[in-house]
Amino acid sequence: MIPRQAATQLQSIAQWYPIVAVTGPRQSGKTTLVQACFPGKHYVSLEDIDVRESALSDPRRFLAQYPTGAVLDEVQRVPELFSYLQTVVDRDRQMGAWVLTGSQQLGLRSQISQTLAGRVGLLELLPFTLGELQAAPEDTPATALARGPLEQVLWQGLYPVPLDRGVPPNVWLSDYFSTYVERDVRQMTQVRDLQTFRTFVRMCAARTSQVLNLSALAADCGISSHTAKGWLSMLQASYLVFLLPPHHVNFGKQLTKSPKLYFYDTGLAAWLTGIRHADELAISPMRGPLFETWCVAEVLKTSLHRRLDAQLFFWRDKIGSEVDLLIDHPQGVQTVEFKAGQTVAGDWFNALRKYEALRTPAAEVSSRTHPDTHSLTPPTPRPLLVYGGQQPQVREAADIVPWRQWPAKVHDIIHH
Repeated sequence: MIPRQAATQLQSIAQWYPIVAVTGPRQSGKTTLVQACFPGKHYVSLEDIDVRESALSDPRRFLAQYPTGAVLDEVQRVPELFSYLQTVVDRDRQMGAWVLTGSQQLGLRSQISQTLAGRVGLLELLPFTLGELQAAPEDTPATALARGPLEQVLWQGLYPVPLDRGVPPNVWLSDYFSTYVERDVRQMTQVRDLQTFRTFVRMCAARTSQVLNLSALAADCGISSHTAKGWLSMLQASYLVFLLPPHHVNFGKQLTKSPKLYFYDTGLAAWLTGIRHADELAISPMRGPLFETWCVAEVLKTSLHRRLDAQLFFWRDKIGSEVDLLIDHPQGVQTVEFKAGQTVAGDWFNALRKYEALRTPAAEVSSRTHPDTHSLTPPTPRPLLVYGGQQPQVREAADIVPWRQWPAKVHDIIHH
């Protein structure tokens, strides 16, 4: 098993709460993680029809079969259990007794908030980060991918199954998406036109790392904006996509108010846009968007796996100048730009310079350029530029970070 960043957090939660809930997309490794962290617990899958019928027909008797608790997989399939679980944990007061997993964010969270508030510690588990693969045991498919070319990482994505079983990524991703549409979508809502829904998801993938224009997206798919909004919420709830909000600081200019759309996994986004081999990314117009998608997702996944509330934004002004990622923390706003090219170009720094000029007080600029100058304003973190090359560099406008070093840099930033 590849060690997960979330394992330590999961075991800590089990010491603080009687119920631990792990949510995330299908096939992200939830079951593997909870069984590794709690090897002595009974494992019960509520996807099994017979087990689910038993839980539905007599919830109290079903739970009584496990006096010391159990792992209940896909527990959102039997929402009736939550009220009975409340009674059990209030009576027994045993920490970490029950471990719940679910692949539908809204289904699991809504039940927790309604009946189990204050009794549950929640952990979100997403597909691997590249940092986790870099720390995997030697001579495994995980380390081979982590040491391989950037195109392979972006095309294959970081779901566990292709790494564990050796299934060709394009085959597995095709089956994964078909299963998602046929099972999760039908469970979550009534989508009458599945073919149009598939087109909608593919259109979203083609727009990964772009500012979301919901009206244009709906028009391209031939659906209403209301339908598009509902379907987008569904993709968010099932952990296919996430939205990055614009930064809230107003520098006296008209700023973009719409969020940016991202996929959690670049492999799925690449497959949905018709990329069937890693070599195609060398000349594909999706190379840059997928690289940015991976870079932003690496930060979000690392933050969620460690239960850190990273404040992530982007910045864009009315004429299109954009800084890809802003990480807001007590030490200041860390600005980051992402470029998939392997050779650093001078114009890559333009947006960073513009943002810095708008937000940085003159005294702070002086303290950076003249270390002997004392200022009451502490210096903000130096801008970063992550690129598809191999060598770190230091430029006047930013520190240059090679893509392989981005996971380690992410760890330093969010733990600062």
